[in-house]
Amino acid sequence: MGSTRRKFTPAYKAEAVELVINSGRPVAEIARDLGINEGTLGSWVKMAKKRGEFTEKPLDIDERAELKELRDEVRRLKMEREVLKKAAAWFAKESM
Repeated sequence: MGSTRRKFTPAYKAEAVELVINSGRPVAEIARDLGINEGTLGSWVKMAKKRGEFTEKPLDIDERAELKELRDEVRRLKMEREVLKKAAAWFAKESM
């Protein structure tokens, strides 16, 4: 038995998109709170951007610096994980 597809009014969609824009919270979190699919809300936001209904504000200097720090940390953690994988494989091989 198939499920019924939910319909959302344009006003509901606009309010959900506005919530994403103004709250600064992730789309996934807002979608969970609203009880809708993350992909659905994401596509509404994407369509609103495409129509020019809003533009994302550019990052300020502090946000850019934080983003750079986070990217550097992710790179460092990835390299560290690779080293640990190789070490674990080596120890596993040596213990046999």
